[in-house]
Amino acid sequence: MSKDKYEIIDEQVPGQTQDQQPGVEAEMNPAPIYDDENYKGSGKLKGKSALITGGDSGIGRAVAVAYAKEGANVAIAYLGEQEDTDADKTVKLIEEYGGKALKIRIDISEEEHCEQLIDEVVDKFGGLNILVNNAGKQFPQNDISLITADQLRETFDTNFFGLFYLTKAAVHHMTDGDAIINTSSVTAYNGSPGLIDYSATKGAITSFTRSLALNLAEKGIRVNAVAPGPIWTPLIPATFDAKKVEQHGEDTPVKRRGQPAENAPAYVFLASSDSSYMTGQTIHVDGGGFVGS
Repeated sequence: MSKDKYEIIDEQVPGQTQDQQPGVEAEMNPAPIYDDENYKGSGKLKGKSALITGGDSGIGRAVAVAYAKEGANVAIAYLGEQEDTDADKTVKLIEEYGGKALKIRIDISEEEHCEQLIDEVVDKFGGLNILVNNAGKQFPQNDISLITADQLRETFDTNFFGLFYLTKAAVHHMTDGDAIINTSSVTAYNGSPGLIDYSATKGAITSFTRSLALNLAEKGIRVNAVAPGPIWTPLIPATFDAKKVEQHGEDTPVKRRGQPAENAPAYVFLASSDSSYMTGQTIHVDGGGFVGS
């Protein structure tokens, strides 16, 4: 059997690191696959407006591209100035596929910022139909005694509290048929000895998804999640040492890391009417990591 493009790219990843979070995609070697040329849009999100946090790179960029292919206007939010180049490229990609694009550099750990972000997107696009809570941080520590109060707060502030604040602000602008999609993780289900606080945020996100889905069901707003496994995104070289980066994904049943483009269709499905009878659920895109455990 010949190797597919994902297997080939996986084998080409050398050990590498970056010295800042959440990382920069332009510095990764090889670049992640964020656009699957075989994925053809069919208007599933035509006329919809979406906001994707962490949308400048990684899974967020791949989702932005797929949403644009499906006819959506897409706003991306990202954290730091070092990510401007990545954000500019994502905006260009959205526009090349015919969507209106908006980039906003903002820290979502503050509730006031989240309210400002939602207001800006609604003002620019005239509404908000899809919220993708995707931004995240992780700080590996192999001993719980090394997880400081500051680290714990920073991880929860971005991964969970930011998600909560954004959702709280967004629901006032959403209605029947709209969708909220949260990025959980395989670590919420299997745990991770070196990512204790990160895994805890993802567990909180999973429970939040289920509870909010029940809360918003009568309004027709669906709330679901995607739980990625080891995916080749900037967060990986920004948080792990070179050896772990090189071995990333080897312990999955499929024996390789995933690519952002392999996650994007799940986010399209959950945002579109194709998943109209699904809420409170999680799709696992993890190379068999959860079911294989």
